[in-house]
Amino acid sequence: MAGSIQQRHTGLRQQPLVLLLVVLLFCGAMVARLVWMQLLEGARYRELADENRIRLVPRSPIRGRLLDRKGRVLASSRLTYSLYLEPRLVREGAWPDLRDRLARLLKLDPDLLDQRRQNGPDRDGYRTTLALDLRAEQVLRFREQALGLRGAQVDVDILRHYPHGTLAAHALGYTQPITEQEYEVLAEKGYKIRDRIGRTGVEAAYEAHLRGKWGGQMLEVNAMGEVQRNLGDRPSVAGKDLTLTLDLDLQRAAEQALADKPGGAVVALDPKDGSILALASKPGFDPNFFSKLITTQKEYDALFFNPAKPLLSRAMNPYDPGSTWKPVTAMAGMESGKFPPETKLQTTACITYGGHCFPDHNGAGFGTIGYADALRFSSNTFFYQVGVGAGSVALKQAADQLGFQQKTGIEIGWEESVGLVGDERWAAKGRGWATPGSVPWIPEDMASASIGQSVIQITPLQLARAYAVFANGGWLVTPHLAKGSTNWMDGEHRRKVAMKPSTLKTIREGLRKVVSAGTGFNLNGPGIPPAAGKTGTAEDSTGGPDHAWFGSYAPYPNGEIVVVAFAQNTPGGGSVHALPMAKAVLTEWSKTRQR
Repeated sequence: MAGSIQQRHTGLRQQPLVLLLVVLLFCGAMVARLVWMQLLEGARYRELADENRIRLVPRSPIRGRLLDRKGRVLASSRLTYSLYLEPRLVREGAWPDLRDRLARLLKLDPDLLDQRRQNGPDRDGYRTTLALDLRAEQVLRFREQALGLRGAQVDVDILRHYPHGTLAAHALGYTQPITEQEYEVLAEKGYKIRDRIGRTGVEAAYEAHLRGKWGGQMLEVNAMGEVQRNLGDRPSVAGKDLTLTLDLDLQRAAEQALADKPGGAVVALDPKDGSILALASKPGFDPNFFSKLITTQKEYDALFFNPAKPLLSRAMNPYDPGSTWKPVTAMAGMESGKFPPETKLQTTACITYGGHCFPDHNGAGFGTIGYADALRFSSNTFFYQVGVGAGSVALKQAADQLGFQQKTGIEIGWEESVGLVGDERWAAKGRGWATPGSVPWIPEDMASASIGQSVIQITPLQLARAYAVFANGGWLVTPHLAKGSTNWMDGEHRRKVAMKPSTLKTIREGLRKVVSAGTGFNLNGPGIPPAAGKTGTAEDSTGGPDHAWFGSYAPYPNGEIVVVAFAQNTPGGGSVHALPMAKAVLTEWSKTRQR
């Protein structure tokens, strides 16, 4: 009995010590926690507190304008006002009253406001779009009543605007909102989740020059989200304007020339430095489509899955060039040494290679002729002999010298194809689709290649670059859409083609004869300076109707403009369809250079 009493007294004496240890343990944990929060994680928690207390209202920059070479606006920005809801400031019970007031004040459908609210916050996570593209009257009414419309705001959006609609759409490109994946990378470069980025064309190539920098207003808010004071304001910095090499008048003439064609392209450039004066493609699209704040999936599908492929630039897509390729074959023949400039060959109704008799287009031949008349009459049998005699390696070498089967260097080069110049080495490797060695190069291939058929695929832009070599006296230039700070006349962007002077002289004389007394005679007319060129009618190797081509430059002999016209799947001949297209552009150019 005495022992149990002794044990109770001992337990009672130990209770304060246990409690003290418990209290010390909790206090130690609290102190450790405070030390960890204040010293080790203090900076982070201060940042989080500031984020709760301070709100940054971003101000988007105005994108720089795109101007033509004479300063006329091709792309600008327009302001549009939208109505937004800040959901965290509007309790569920307060929404019906706010909705009805907004509907009455701005003449909006309350059911639509309900529907938009149910869609939840926009991509920025802070607000919900209720109405787009408000009229000036609606904006003024809202501003007058804004104090009594807690949780609603009207803000400005800056959208890209293309005043000429479809004009030069493939060259200018368009802008689109950045994706969430892009934002994860671009946030470090100052982009916001609401940002728009150049997606194609010049808009993408010169994104850094055009975009500007975001600004913002720093506001202090209380726990209810109410603004207490303005802590600072940093204005946005507008993007820089960009002057392009395009000429609005020539671009308009080029697109009008394409109006009655099912598809095609027109390229006009300055052969001296590669400045692109016009870059037209049909079918086209309106880049303003991508500036809409709301676009349905059905609208997107109608554009992106259109069988006519309006987003594809025909100017940078490859096609069979037909007889516009014959100057390349002429260069190969002369540069190989096998068919020098003074060569004369007997032309006939057809020449057999392999198991096929390849005809001349008139069904009879043109007698014994040299290079100039062969180009003038566009004799197939003359160029079969030159091409087959020189060989595929010589033809490929001449093509490489003139810039074929390679990117041209244009700023929007990710959109262009390198095309194809087939030769025996290419065939030995399987032609890109067969087992190496199973589809060797045959005489029929060489005959077709000699006149730009079947195994030759080039883009209108590549052809314009090649004809610039003939126009400027032997320099391969880099086509470009904006001058900027780049010296397009330096050795990096302009190089001398390794071609004998006699070869260049002979080709130039032949191209001149085409226009003065050959298949390109209809290019002559009032206001058109002496010109040189080559017509072309090409079978479509994909199975469609013939293509029509015309490559030209003026004035002769030292050209100041190169114009290539291409009418896709437009049978009837280059002199009938493509030549008038080039003539329209040259006529406009003659007018503008006299102003």
